[in-house]
Amino acid sequence: MSPLSGFLAVIVFFTAILVAYLTKQFQNENLNYSSLNQMKNPNTKVKTIEKEKVVAETLNGRFAMLGLIAAVGAYLTTGQIIPGFV
Repeated sequence: MSPLSGFLAVIVFFTAILVAYLTKQFQNENLNYSSLNQMKNPNTKVKTIEKEKVVAETLNGRFAMLGLIAAVGAYLTTGQIIPGFV
């Protein structure tokens, strides 16, 4: 394994640990948010946001940001968006 691949593997590992930590930290905050922020319309019945959807959207956004950072890092280090493809 080349030094660059090892470095990138370490960065990916620490990023995954950070995402797991932040997910656990903000999970209670997301649950409180979903229970407090109900979409209300006086003419219709109350609609609530399901807590699973809030957590899923938060994780989706975090992994999308991780993918964007990985793409920028790959472009800056190799000059290619997907290293290995011409």
